[in-house]
Amino acid sequence: MDLSNNNITGEIPPSMGSLTWLYSLDLNSNNLYGELPSELQHCKNLLFLDLGNNKFSRNIPIWIGEKLLNLRYLQLHSNMFDGNIPPQLARLTALQVLDLSNNKLSGSIPRSFSNFIGMMVLSVWDDIYGIGLELQFDIFTYIGSLVLVMKGNTYTYSKILGEVTTMDLSGNNLSGVIPEEIGDLRQLRNLNFSRNHLVGMIPEKIGDMLSLESLDLSSNKLSGAIPQSLSKLTFLDYLNLSYNNLSGRIPSGTQMDTLDDPSIYIGNAYLCGPPTSKNCSGDTAAPNSTSNYANGSETSIWWLYLGMGVGFVAGFWGVYAILLFHGTWRYAYFRMIDNFFDNIYVTVVVTMNRLKNKYG
Repeated sequence: MDLSNNNITGEIPPSMGSLTWLYSLDLNSNNLYGELPSELQHCKNLLFLDLGNNKFSRNIPIWIGEKLLNLRYLQLHSNMFDGNIPPQLARLTALQVLDLSNNKLSGSIPRSFSNFIGMMVLSVWDDIYGIGLELQFDIFTYIGSLVLVMKGNTYTYSKILGEVTTMDLSGNNLSGVIPEEIGDLRQLRNLNFSRNHLVGMIPEKIGDMLSLESLDLSSNKLSGAIPQSLSKLTFLDYLNLSYNNLSGRIPSGTQMDTLDDPSIYIGNAYLCGPPTSKNCSGDTAAPNSTSNYANGSETSIWWLYLGMGVGFVAGFWGVYAILLFHGTWRYAYFRMIDNFFDNIYVTVVVTMNRLKNKYG
């Protein structure tokens, strides 16, 4: 059922819950409001649910995660949902697209989101739920297309829907840290947590998400260093870490060297290194210390020469003045010199005579 892009107003009628064999429900871009009727939980065969760009409010219902276990695509973006994200959504193990962006959601990101098997291994959903390829193609034919925001732009996916994996929680009031368990979603291609109030460090395990093509963590309160593990993301071609409290050297190597747009890191006053114009302390310390060492060595040599000269002059004139004006000392000094040479002479003569007597 595709009723998207109309001017439909009012609430979703509870009678829609009687469509138990409904596979796809698209109500995107209307003027619908109110709570989601609990009767929708009877549509247990739903694979695609798109309620984005409406005015739905209150909490995201827990029964979505408890009853609609076949869901593969869940789009609730651009509404007025509030409260916490229900951790029960993690029971939707087949989920490949989760878009809760631009709502009023608060609280933390559930750690249980690492249970989305559909974001770990593609095609596992078909094996688990026994959906044949023929039915898949029929579903993709009738659903038409899916509009997603990825890499900072809006894209429309249709024929390759089965390969799309994304998690978008941007534009909410989420707080707390980014769960380290998110790194287990190794088939996720797009991760967007931007425009929230997330704190703490970027998890090192994000570097394990080897299929990641787009990562947006901008406009949060993240701190600490950018993990070097991001350089392992060989498919990453969009990165936005701007307007956080990140610090330290920007990682380099492999894919990170291709992301050379300084705007990626703008708004982080304590980041340094390329592609920013701010040098890290380690970059400037080496040449400066070498230069200072060279300058210091040169100065020290000049002071050494000057000290030797002053010492020689002072010592020479000090001894000469004593010998010149003090007769007793002058007599003793020359007497000592004479005795010194006499002793040397006697020693040499005696030694020569002994050698002569011994060896003839």
